[in-house]
Amino acid sequence: MHFLKKYFIFLFLIFFTFSGCSNNFLRRADVKDIPINVNDRVKKNIEEGRGIRFGKGSSSGGTFDFASSNELWRASMDVLNFVPFSNASYSGGILITEWFDGNSNVKNEKRDLKITVRFLTNEIRADALDISVHERVCQSNGTGCNVNKIMSNIEPEIKLAILKRAAILQNDQFSKNAKKYRSKKRTTIGNNK
Repeated sequence: MHFLKKYFIFLFLIFFTFSGCSNNFLRRADVKDIPINVNDRVKKNIEEGRGIRFGKGSSSGGTFDFASSNELWRASMDVLNFVPFSNASYSGGILITEWFDGNSNVKNEKRDLKITVRFLTNEIRADALDISVHERVCQSNGTGCNVNKIMSNIEPEIKLAILKRAAILQNDQFSKNAKKYRSKKRTTIGNNK
């Protein structure tokens, strides 16, 4: 009887332990599951062990993705290489450029633009990026500057350029991996003879 009681307790513990397991590691990332706010995204990544923070509350362990393996990140850096970045946070999923000349046609004013790219997912698809353009117009007489978010044709053009470049980078990576695989397979077959 004592043995049977231990056996049932053991089975109960195993059932309880494995009932909490699921296929979370196989679930697909969706835009609605990823916070849009950069600070919330950074916090979530650190809580899940996918980020690193130095000092108080530092996280250790976990899996780390690097920007060099993310085609969207690399494509964004390539497309926006004409202007320096004021913020490039891979773990936060955001790129922000410095202000750059917007070529104003109006006399007595200086027009500058700033581009922000938010990464909503690592997958190369149309809803993976949120691009916004801000405009700063300063009067040359020194009366001040106005900063506004603007709707511009620049946003879809940059988005399309990034997605095209990311697709090319991904295709190149597939080709390189296929060549490596083929050469390994030939070497393995040659050694087996």
